Amino acid sequence: MTKSLLKFLFLLTISVPLFAQKKSNFDLICERTSSVTAYKDLPKAIKTADSLYMKAQKPSEKIKCLVLSSELYQHAGELKKAICYSENAHSVINQINDPEWMAVVTRLLARQYRQVGLYERSKKYIVKGLYASGQIVDFQKSNEAAGLLNQEMAFYEMEMGNFPNAIRNIESSLKYFGKINSNNKNRTAAASYQLLGDVYFKLNDYSVSESYYRKAEGLLKNGSCTLGLVYNGLGGIRLKQKNWNDAEQYLKKAEKIADTSRSLKLKKAVYSNINDYYEGIGDNFKASLYAVKYMHAYDSIAARNQSFVTMGAETLKGNSNKKGGQMNLVKNTAIVILFTSLVGLLVLFRTKQRKQRSKFRNIIRTQLHMISSKAYYPLAQSGDSEFSNIFVEEVDEKNSEADRRRNDSLMTSETESKLLELLEDFEKGNLYNNKGMSLSFLAGELNTNTKYLSYVINQHKNADFKTYINRLRINYIVDKLINDEKYRQYKISILADECGFSSHSKFAAVFKAVTDYSPSAYIKYLDAENTSDKNVHFPEND
Repeated sequence: MTKSLLKFLFLLTISVPLFAQKKSNFDLICERTSSVTAYKDLPKAIKTADSLYMKAQKPSEKIKCLVLSSELYQHAGELKKAICYSENAHSVINQINDPEWMAVVTRLLARQYRQVGLYERSKKYIVKGLYASGQIVDFQKSNEAAGLLNQEMAFYEMEMGNFPNAIRNIESSLKYFGKINSNNKNRTAAASYQLLGDVYFKLNDYSVSESYYRKAEGLLKNGSCTLGLVYNGLGGIRLKQKNWNDAEQYLKKAEKIADTSRSLKLKKAVYSNINDYYEGIGDNFKASLYAVKYMHAYDSIAARNQSFVTMGAETLKGNSNKKGGQMNLVKNTAIVILFTSLVGLLVLFRTKQRKQRSKFRNIIRTQLHMISSKAYYPLAQSGDSEFSNIFVEEVDEKNSEADRRRNDSLMTSETESKLLELLEDFEKGNLYNNKGMSLSFLAGELNTNTKYLSYVINQHKNADFKTYINRLRINYIVDKLINDEKYRQYKISILADECGFSSHSKFAAVFKAVTDYSPSAYIKYLDAENTSDKNVHFPEND
């Protein structure tokens, strides 16, 4: 054998593993970005994913990058961007025949749409994914995909209140998981057992619920979000049994996981149970603290869902290949907006003095109407939906369904209506001017708990407790300034004390935030308004 032939064979021998290594580098970077970089430096991981997408050559590589970006944004709590990337991945898959990726991406979309409350859209992707899972040739991957999609369908059935269907889907998922042998087997099976625990808890079968929670606990590692839900479920069972000591132990474990988790669902569930625990043992101060935590989680979920509904269609359906063009469009738009703003400021400066009195008249009239009608908290107006691929009926269904589930899970409609009536009576008095006013104090006055009170104020008054009370106080003092001239002679510090504020500066800051005027400027313009129109009569409050 000649030397040249030996060299050729040697090069041929080493070229195959080198080529294989080169091909696997892409996958290795994706895996490292997902499993390591994301937890150390999330912004860096997102940049890496975008860079990988630009270098991707094959459709499968582009899909992998888009899915990676989606999961990273979801990890960061930015569901709008996460769904944008998932939809882009789905568009690429539609151009090729890859049932394995179709099952992965449809499950991802189903979960994300479920998290923003669009359950029917979530179901459509689940059905599409189940069909794709049956087309996967690899036995292990086919069964794993079918198991995960059945698990996702169980979430949907639970949201719809169809618990028997949810149980059947979870049992199907466990059968599929039983056929596979993978590193994720314990984790996925544990999620199914935890779901079964939740279902039987809602059915008030606490012994069966606990048995499934125990099965899940045995399969999970410390710190996982699912384990936090398991401990919260066990704590919830102990609350029902009024076993306060055991409830406290489980809920402390759940809280430890929730506090370090990004899962708003976990935080909301855990803080709700801890609030119930402190209500149960009579510690109203701590109960009110966790009521506030619960409402923060609730508000975050509501804000996330609302922002998603108003998301633009082009953002969702846009092709990631056009990022450069989109950036140029953004820059050009910014220049136009900046130029327009400068012109607008010049015009505004010239007309400000002329419009000041007209503006003040409108404020006075608006506030007069608010005072007489008690309509202090108008509902926020939602913008026109630009999210063209979300059907109107789906958004409407989401809102009505959310209301039904909220009432069922938090309080009865009768309790909610009664609490609203009590708040209306409260607003007609002036107890809100009490300097000792707090969430727990008012809850005691209305004979309710802090969680219920926080929820009703947030839902029906569009404000947290502090903002709600401050608005009532400012509207009270505005009423006095409008209807009783002697109040316009008082020092600002006296007005602040009259409506329960602890300091002159705090009162002035809140007053300006509500009326758009400082107290002294408001009084000045009010005097000028009365001088120009002596016949204006402002009725007293009821």
